[in-house]
Formats: sequence, C-alpha cells, structure tokens
Amino acid sequence: MLDLLITGARLADGTGAPLRPADVGALDGRVVLLPPSTPSQGYGAGSHSPQGYAPGAGSRPDPRARVVLDGAGMVVAPGFIDVHTHSDAASLFGPEFAELAAAPVRMGVTTEICGNCGSSLFPALPERLEELSRSSRTSFGGRVPIFRDFAGFAEAHALAPRANHLASLVGHGTLRAGVVGYEDRAASPYELDVMCGLLGDALAAGAAGLSTGLIYTPGTYGGTDEVVALASVAARYGRPYVTHLRDEMARVEEALEEAAEIARRSGTALHVSHHKTAGRHAWGRTERTLARLAELRAGGMDVTCDVYPYTAGSTSLSAMLPPWANDGGTPALLERLRDPAQRDRMRHAIAEGVPGWENTVGNGGWDLISVASAVGHRELEGRTIASLGGDPVDAAAELLLAEGGQVTIISHSMREDDVRRVLAAEFTMIGSDGVPKPGRPHPRIAGTFPRVLGHYAREEGLLSLEAAVHKMTGMAAGRFGLAGRGVVRDGAHADLVMFDPAVIADAATYADPLLPPRGLAAVVVAGRPVVTGGEPTGATPGGIVTP
Repeated sequence: MLDLLITGARLADGTGAPLRPADVGALDGRVVLLPPSTPSQGYGAGSHSPQGYAPGAGSRPDPRARVVLDGAGMVVAPGFIDVHTHSDAASLFGPEFAELAAAPVRMGVTTEICGNCGSSLFPALPERLEELSRSSRTSFGGRVPIFRDFAGFAEAHALAPRANHLASLVGHGTLRAGVVGYEDRAASPYELDVMCGLLGDALAAGAAGLSTGLIYTPGTYGGTDEVVALASVAARYGRPYVTHLRDEMARVEEALEEAAEIARRSGTALHVSHHKTAGRHAWGRTERTLARLAELRAGGMDVTCDVYPYTAGSTSLSAMLPPWANDGGTPALLERLRDPAQRDRMRHAIAEGVPGWENTVGNGGWDLISVASAVGHRELEGRTIASLGGDPVDAAAELLLAEGGQVTIISHSMREDDVRRVLAAEFTMIGSDGVPKPGRPHPRIAGTFPRVLGHYAREEGLLSLEAAVHKMTGMAAGRFGLAGRGVVRDGAHADLVMFDPAVIADAATYADPLLPPRGLAAVVVAGRPVVTGGEPTGATPGGIVTP
C-alpha cells in the first residue's frame, strides 16, 4: 500500500514536457507513477474549481494508499526549488519565526538553497567565531549562530524540525570574515590558502557551491584574483560559482564580464544571482546582458541565472552606504554613524559616487527606499527613508544606530520590461531572494512561484506552464546537482506540489507580505503532506540535502 496517492491530476513532470494525465503515488519517500484514473465527479481535468477548494486526505477513498488526495482539475508538479534564499537560520529561531519559516512552503517550495550573496552560517576559524557572530551580515537581527564548519550547520538544523529541505552554498563574505576579518585589504597568500582549505572541506562535506556578494562587505574587499582562487576549488568539486555581481546598476556589464572571467579562469560553472539591471542608468540593459549570457553559452561556458518576478529588491540599509563606511564590520559602522563628519563624507559619496561602488541611492533616491524591518521601530516599517523627516542620510544613520545596524529595506529600482526579458530567457530559473525578517519583508518570500505561474504564465502568456515549472524544478535541480529532485518519475524523491492552474496566483503585497497564495492545494515533502488547503499540516519531514 502506498503512503500517499494523488489521483485524477495532470502531471507537469519538471522536464518541460507537455502535461499528461497521471496518478502520482509516494512510498517510503519516493515517487511511484501509476496509470491515470478516471477524474472524480465534479471537477474534470482543465475545469475551474471554486476558489478555496482544497483536496484532502480521504477525498477519494482508494484501497491503494493510506492517504489519498483528489487532484481532479489540478496540476501535480515537482516541489519547487528556490535557488536563492536567505533562510539559513529561519528554523533555528523558534516559534516567533514560524510564520516566516512557513511562507516558502505555503507557496510550494520544497527545497531552499541558502548561503547566497556571499553570506552563509559557516565556515570560520575558531578564534573568529565570536567576532563573526557579532558582525556578520545576515538575514536576521540579533545574535546569529555561526558554525565552524558544514557539519555544525547540518547538525543544528537536524535538531530543529522543518517542513521543507535546505541546501547551502559557502559564502565568500563569511569565509573572508572568518579568516581575514572585516578589514578593507587584500588577503595574504596564507589567508587565501586557509580560505581555500575551509571551502574545500565544506564542499567535501556537502555544501552546494560557492557564493559571492561583491557589493557587500567584506566580500567587496576581495579582488578578482581572490575569487578566482576560491572558484577553482569549487570547480574541483564540480560545484557552481554563484554570484551577486559587483554592480547591478550603471556598471552591470562590466561586473558581468568580471564574473565571466572568474568562471573562465577557474573552470567552474557560473550562475548569476537575481539578474537585474537596476537604477535609471541601467534600465533596458537586459537586452545587452542577456545577449552576452547567450553568447557565453554558445561559446561553451556553463552559465545560467535566476530572477524574482518583481521590480523591487530588498537588502540591508547599511548597503546603501559607501563600502568604506562598513570597513571593520558593524561595530565600526556604528562608530562612524555617530560622527557628524563621517556622515558628511557619506552624504558626499552618495551624491558624487565612489569608483567601483554600486550606488543604489544615487541611482534612484531615498524616496524609492522603504523600511522593511526595524524591530525596535515597527511604526516606521513601510515608510520611505525620505519620509522620515530631515536629511535622509541623518534619518538612515539614526535608524541604523537605534537598531544596532540591523535594518532591512525594499528598493524600487527596476523596470518591468527588464524583469520580463530575464524571466523569458531559456537559461533563467526562479529564486525568491526571500529575506525572512519580521516586519514587512518583501512579498517575494510568499508570492514568487505562484506569481510566475499565475501572472506571467497564465495571464501574460510570457511562458508556458510547462516551461515555468521546468524553471522552478528540473532546471534548478540540475544546476545544483540535486539528484532525484525537480522531476516526477519513478524513484524520484516524493517532493510534490499540487495547484489549480486556473486559479494559482500570488496574494502577498508590500503592505501584507505574508498572505499565502491562491489555488495551491497541497505540498508534499518526502511523501508527507506539509500543506493542505493552503494551511501547514504541522509535519516536519524536511532536512539538509546535499549534491
């Protein structure tokens, strides 16, 4: 007898192949495909089921399985793989983060890849763990656990129940902070050797690749040669180099060339994170950057990218300041913010620019930057920095000081035509870039995948349902070496999502960012339902997964 059976649905198997009828079962956490049964009475394949209809256990009694979900009118697909998240610690913080940790699962994500943008929770030299825990740029406020190695990271997550799976990249910024510290200087040959050794150990233990965040300190202090040396280690393990480019604004093309050089010299596969051309000086440049990526692929380079389906980004407020302001980490930043002369330097740098710096405010303005999370000043969440009164640099400085440097913002910096171009590119997969912090996080944490399926596939016709599912599943699993995931076939991992293709849509907004999607009927992880009818079941079969 099967543990679970979904009957009467159409299957999007994750390969991009056309939909076909199939019954999908699960036994001992693995998929069992069966011939299609007759659709249950009331909702034929392709019909519109009423909003709020949720298949559930026992809705079609069947002697073949212990739990039966009625999939009539639904599509069954592999569970979505979110290739870009910052959920490294979401399940480690206890009940107060439960709603944030549940948001990705409620939109169908069965595997999250964290450790992005150069920031992971490991590794570090033992003598630097305390400093790193105090100063690390993370997705969470307060004190964050930093682990000596991948094994410590995996052990901590094994003790913290979670509904979906988690894989992690190794963050270059964390490596650098854990060996060199937060100083603006080149790593010594010895320090670089130590960084390469820690990276190799983490990859051997199961980390999924190397990531950089070359606009964030201390990653921004590392030069091209340093990253090439580290990417060469990733290449030896067959893992990708995943990069938040050094500039996604006025110098995005130059930054893309640096990434291509790193891939070429190191021999590793290249993956460009949340590809965008942001700020008024870069709008429209996706026509050139996508053409360049296609050219690199045609020339034999293994290069892909991901995208989130929104025209606003989200990051830390401290990243709006010039790199030198963050030299030395968060404590040093806070000291500079207390000094009026240093604030004046920051004001001048934002107004005039700094060579090599992605100047988000200079490319847009403080009126396009709103507070997403400031746990001690919840009344400011949702307001723009420009609306806080007085000089905006002073307003930003005072807020950072009051919050100990831990403020997350949303930046409205992109244009819709650029987002559409990246989404439609054949080598693009989907990543939410979700930042699970309290307050008003970016709605992408709860809406990314349903938004692609509902708005861009069904309503706009930008891509087919099958192509959209492939970008969210099989393509993502292939890029990160997650064997047996991202596809629905006999013997694959039984991570599944079931949705109504006529209803599926995002509901999360900037004002109410955790609203669950519409039309998502069930999410299954390791053969167990973790969401039915849009609500978590309380099951926690997820864990750490490795290539």
